[in-house]
Amino acid sequence: MSKVIAALLDTSYQDTQLLISNDEKGDNFSEFRAVDFTLYAKTREKGELAAGFINDNNYGKAIYEDVENNHRIKVVINMPTTQNILCSVSGLMTCLAALYDLQYDGWGCVLQTNE
Repeated sequence: MSKVIAALLDTSYQDTQLLISNDEKGDNFSEFRAVDFTLYAKTREKGELAAGFINDNNYGKAIYEDVENNHRIKVVINMPTTQNILCSVSGLMTCLAALYDLQYDGWGCVLQTNE
């Protein structure tokens, strides 16, 4: 099995586990919210290149940041977190990580509950 397929399967599993946890906390997945996807590059150049690619192709709003000598790319997308949408976007981030030799560190968001 290729490394990309293995990474996609692992990412999908991890995403689903987080969605199950969010469901138990009362998250309304269909509500739009800012979802942050985090990637790390080995160099500033790779980080800036990947952020530029993401922005140029309107995959999200990517910001490159040098945080304590870590080359972080934060991608923010306003979206619902239904499983099919979230896993698709997270899968895209996994593929971008493979293409640009980045580390994909997952996603996070503020839960949208009906309270």
